[in-house]
Amino acid sequence: MTTGSNGDGGGAGSWYPQRRPHYGYGGGSASFRGCCCCLFLLLTFLALLALAVALVVVLVVKPRKPQFDLNQVSVQYLLVASPTTSPAGVPPGAAYLSLNITLLFTAENPNKVGIRYGATAFDVMYHGVPLGVAAVPGFEQPAHSTRLLQTRVIVDRFNVLQTDAQDLIRDAAINDRVELRITGDVGAKILVLGFSSPRVQVSVDCTIAISPRSQSLKYKQCGVDGLSV
Repeated sequence: MTTGSNGDGGGAGSWYPQRRPHYGYGGGSASFRGCCCCLFLLLTFLALLALAVALVVVLVVKPRKPQFDLNQVSVQYLLVASPTTSPAGVPPGAAYLSLNITLLFTAENPNKVGIRYGATAFDVMYHGVPLGVAAVPGFEQPAHSTRLLQTRVIVDRFNVLQTDAQDLIRDAAINDRVELRITGDVGAKILVLGFSSPRVQVSVDCTIAISPRSQSLKYKQCGVDGLSV
């Protein structure tokens, strides 16, 4: 009996529930935060390294603004015609301008590295009225070099109206001097080790005067300094 009761007691003790180990999740969250911190530090280091390299390049290269100027103007023809239907003594309400000129631009790179120019369209205007466009394609220019770029402007019987028409006819017939303005912005980027710098803008603003009688250039002025021919 005693043996049986001991056996029953032992059997009853085996039915107590067993405790299972509990695993916390704090370690995974800490690892994630650690990875984020490492990534942030790495990105910060790379940004500082890129900034340091850029500063070294600027100090070594010492980039200078390129020069882009209108060097020469060749006149094929400039013709001004007024309508023949205007009554006598009445100023014409319109005038027709035909133009064919060749523009020669000079691009000068004073830097130790190359330059990439974007395509440019220069406006040709009379009294602020756009007559045509002188297109210059994009190109790359080596260090310490000068390049000549030629483009042509052709205008066929452009209709100049009202007050500008009267001024145009007077300039052509009486003054023998038709002034045109050539203006535009050239975008350039400096090339260093295969990378390009932010865009640098070079402005061109020139005034030319053409003689309709001799079909030749009388005056050219760009910026502050002018050149008479």
